[in-house]
Amino acid sequence: MEELDLKELINIFWSKKLQIILIVLIFIVIGVIYTMSFTTPMYSAATTLLLASSNGNQQGGEAITTTDLTLNSKLVSTYSELVKSKNVLREVIDNLQMDINEDELRNNIKVTSVQDTELIKISVTTKEASTAPKIANEIAKVFIEKVKGFYNIENVQVVDEAELNNTPSNINHKKDVLVFALIGAVLAVIYVLIANMLDTTVKTAEEVEKEFKLPVLASIPVYNTDLQKLKGRGGRR
Repeated sequence: MEELDLKELINIFWSKKLQIILIVLIFIVIGVIYTMSFTTPMYSAATTLLLASSNGNQQGGEAITTTDLTLNSKLVSTYSELVKSKNVLREVIDNLQMDINEDELRNNIKVTSVQDTELIKISVTTKEASTAPKIANEIAKVFIEKVKGFYNIENVQVVDEAELNNTPSNINHKKDVLVFALIGAVLAVIYVLIANMLDTTVKTAEEVEKEFKLPVLASIPVYNTDLQKLKGRGGRR
């Protein structure tokens, strides 16, 4: 019985294959139009900072001690919050002479610490591709100077400076098309199931047997009388 039900379900979807394909294609077109016309391109750039040994500037090149590593690990979370502080952002805005408020700039900054490391990644996202790396590098510069002033130590170094990236970070055409195609497929399946539930017509003898629990003794085929007449006339000729 389960195999029969599965077979019927497959037949239902197969009979509606054109509608399913059409719905999926419509959603793919909607996805392409949405990503190309209604999504504002945003560009991201990131700089990476390393919490190095505070004794690294001493003569003799002393090795990093366990105390240094422990201190730096504890400072990672503190430094991550300090990057987005008003003190740092105000100076960045003044240095770059930007027409933007602190809250707006803060919302465009993402600070993450790489797990189990002493690396801090500062990512900046803006509408202009050339602006993002300028802000990221300036934040790193100001932040390092603030650390020197607050802690009187020099344990932050730039590993990778932010570079220009002309590829939008918020647009992925392949991913968007795939998502919209998936949505279209799901809605198409729902449409087919609902349409089948609302269709109360009897199409096969098996449906009669299943509904009334009685065997079908005979069935009367339906012929196209007009087609039969045309065949008959053709035979006479």
